[in-house]
Amino acid sequence: MQGKAFKFGDNISTDHIAPGRLFHLRSNLTEFAKHVLEDADPDFASSVKKGDFVVAGSNFGLGSSREHAPQIIKIAGVGAVIAKSFARIFYRNAINIGLLAIECDTSSINAGDELDLDIENGILKNLTNGTIVQIEPLPSVMIKMLQDGGLVEHIKKNGDFKLN
Repeated sequence: MQGKAFKFGDNISTDHIAPGRLFHLRSNLTEFAKHVLEDADPDFASSVKKGDFVVAGSNFGLGSSREHAPQIIKIAGVGAVIAKSFARIFYRNAINIGLLAIECDTSSINAGDELDLDIENGILKNLTNGTIVQIEPLPSVMIKMLQDGGLVEHIKKNGDFKLN
């Protein structure tokens, strides 16, 4: 997948992603997605295009375990969140709802860089500056779950969760 990098720093919380003051929109996630990450970058929601990437530093998604945070990132069209590290609950929520979350060194990526992500082979190419970052390839079951749209859709499609 290819897209543009939107760069964020360390410790982007679920409140940065899904502002608490807008929680009245949690029953209308499409409307809530119009405000995704606005406390970290007021122009993000209006600028992001389908397939673009959120690129961050360490501890992305810290704070409360708001499932809405990864959901509205996905609804906004983000192809993947790429960070140095994730808060554990955010990472699990992202995978469960079908949002690709990749942990790797993001220091060579700048805002606006064009990226090419090959999750099956574990390669992240920065098409703007030519750098290549090796990422840990995802297990095939996780790739299948993401392709199915998340954990619930995977189970609906395949029955019990299968490891092969």
